[in-house]
Amino acid sequence: MILTRKHLSRRTLLRGMGTAIALPVLDAMVPALGAMTKSAQKIAPSRMAFVYVPNGIDMRNWRPEGIGHSFSFPKILEPLSAVQDDIIVFSGLKDQNGNALGDGPGDHARAAASFLTGVHPRKTAGSDISVGVSVDQVAAQKIGNATRLASLELGCEDGHLAGNCDSGYACAYVNSISWRSASVPNPPEVNPRSVFERLFGSEEDAANPAARARNSKLDQSILDMVSDDTRSLQRQLGSSDRRKLDQYLTAVREVERQVQMAEKQAAENKIAVPSIAKPDGIPLDFGEHAQLMFTLMAIALQTDITRISTFMMAREGSNRPYREIGVPEGHHGLSHHRNNPTLMDKVAQINRYHMEQFAKFIAKLKATPDGDGTLLDHTTVVYGSGISDGNRHNHDDLPVLMAGGSRVFRTGRHIKFNQSTPVANLYVSLLDSMGVPTEKLGDSQGRLNYLTDVS
Repeated sequence: MILTRKHLSRRTLLRGMGTAIALPVLDAMVPALGAMTKSAQKIAPSRMAFVYVPNGIDMRNWRPEGIGHSFSFPKILEPLSAVQDDIIVFSGLKDQNGNALGDGPGDHARAAASFLTGVHPRKTAGSDISVGVSVDQVAAQKIGNATRLASLELGCEDGHLAGNCDSGYACAYVNSISWRSASVPNPPEVNPRSVFERLFGSEEDAANPAARARNSKLDQSILDMVSDDTRSLQRQLGSSDRRKLDQYLTAVREVERQVQMAEKQAAENKIAVPSIAKPDGIPLDFGEHAQLMFTLMAIALQTDITRISTFMMAREGSNRPYREIGVPEGHHGLSHHRNNPTLMDKVAQINRYHMEQFAKFIAKLKATPDGDGTLLDHTTVVYGSGISDGNRHNHDDLPVLMAGGSRVFRTGRHIKFNQSTPVANLYVSLLDSMGVPTEKLGDSQGRLNYLTDVS
């Protein structure tokens, strides 16, 4: 650590021309004579994120072999092999409220709506939707005022909130996993440009479509707008911090370049893709789109713009094809495989493709320094689906894993629970790690055992 007389606030921003860019954790933000461990704990807060995939999983290729630390990844989880010590795979967790409970068809809507709430959604296609507050929003309502954005909701597939999307269930249920209240969903933003501007544009521009349109026409990087402030800050930093700042700004510029490239490609290739509603500016390739959104999420967490995020890789019941990996059939249709091995293998191929995108994100968090460790050390990410086998539409033994959070949780394990254990028990435990102790969330029955050294 470089010891200097200059102490930067954790809230230091680079400003210029109506733009404000948050900074990552720098050594200069640690008091020069303070204890490193205690200071790092203060400036490296806990973060929490949730990544959702639709239509269930090919469980043949999901369940690990072995329990505890002695387990091996099957085909779908193999992309996580490099970070296996940072992963906990869960077996036996259940979402009881995804079941019909007398309401008939509609498993996809119930799966998404109840996944983070633990509450059975009211069956309606009207405006009288009702489910529950999701775990991310329980945290956001308690600690969201500590950051510029209380939470960040992202997605890769556009959807609608109004109308009937699943056997009498409103579209809001299939298109949202984040719920601010029982009747107010937080729909995910799918356009990288909109997310980029939300993270780095001024509050005035974020609320002004005309200003956003004007700025997007300027052939100028957002980093050029803060160049004077950047040069001034660099003169105050030690060599280590200058390197960190340069690496961070390079990452921001690269994201900006990718967003601009996606917009250019979308403008030049007005391709109608069946079953996918895509606003202008979204990459045509799913993998590129997912990586852009994951990178934006990582930057938002790294710079403490937010500590809470959700990401729907596709809306529940999605029937998008994945031609880029040789699967031209719709995902939802394939998930009704009727135990046909060929169709099941294609589902597994999609599942692995999703996991490959997630694994890159986790690797990015692990490679990002943060306080006395890495961003992954201080971030807990839950990945999963509200449906187990898409053909049976069952909501028990859910495919759920957790990455990161090693400062709190004992990672590198496969834990098998009783089949009646609510997945909401996991969320109550996560809220504890965020400093938001909560006795009850949805149908939770307590905290999840065996996550730490003491339970």
